[in-house]
Amino acid sequence: MTEPGTLSDTELDGAAARLGGAPAGELIAWALDRFAPERRVVVTGLQAEGVAVADMAIALDPGVRVLTIDTGRLPEATLRYLDMLRAHWGRNLEVIHPNGAELDLFSSEHGANPFRESAELRLECCHIRKVAPLERALRDVDCWMSGLRRAQSDGRAGTASIERDPRHRDIVKLNPLAAWSDDEVSAYLRGHHVPEHPLYALGYRSIGCDPCTRPVAAGEPVRAGRWWWEDGVDKECGIHATPRQLAVGGR
Repeated sequence: MTEPGTLSDTELDGAAARLGGAPAGELIAWALDRFAPERRVVVTGLQAEGVAVADMAIALDPGVRVLTIDTGRLPEATLRYLDMLRAHWGRNLEVIHPNGAELDLFSSEHGANPFRESAELRLECCHIRKVAPLERALRDVDCWMSGLRRAQSDGRAGTASIERDPRHRDIVKLNPLAAWSDDEVSAYLRGHHVPEHPLYALGYRSIGCDPCTRPVAAGEPVRAGRWWWEDGVDKECGIHATPRQLAVGGR
């Protein structure tokens, strides 16, 4: 393994030039070799893409760090799925949680379900439950790998396979499946006998917290089932992008 640590812009540009169009497995293998084991991590919300990335990484390094966030409001099916993956891979996964004091204060001030009252409160809830825990988890990490794909939404259409992450200290962010389609992700999981999240069979296409996720109707965008009551706000929680206020205006 080469020396661990953050990459210079020159090295990052070189890696992007060499590997930007490489197969997902090659991208992951590069990250596993380039960064120290304790300073690289796969982050997955237990959706198909992130699980596929985790499976590829585990095949290359059975001890690779794999992390997920338990927001405290996940569907019961997601919690069961987490245990299914533990059994399938025969190993533990890192589970992180929101800061209890922050959550107590937010709930005390705004109630149990304030996220439908305004986009601002929804984003604050997402920040406490998702964004802030990940920020804390990535403080001592030089590279993280995600399941982000260009086909997931218009806002993700420019996703690069290798990029610097300004939201997290400019560390390296790897999106090995950036160019993959829905069918390619599903085919990978089937071909490698990786169990799929049970909610996909019920019409869900993007799965987050239970109160904020619903199945998607035929013809609707992939992420239409997330925060469906909002108009004019990006379908983002803040982990991958700052949600933009669109022309229609938020509710």
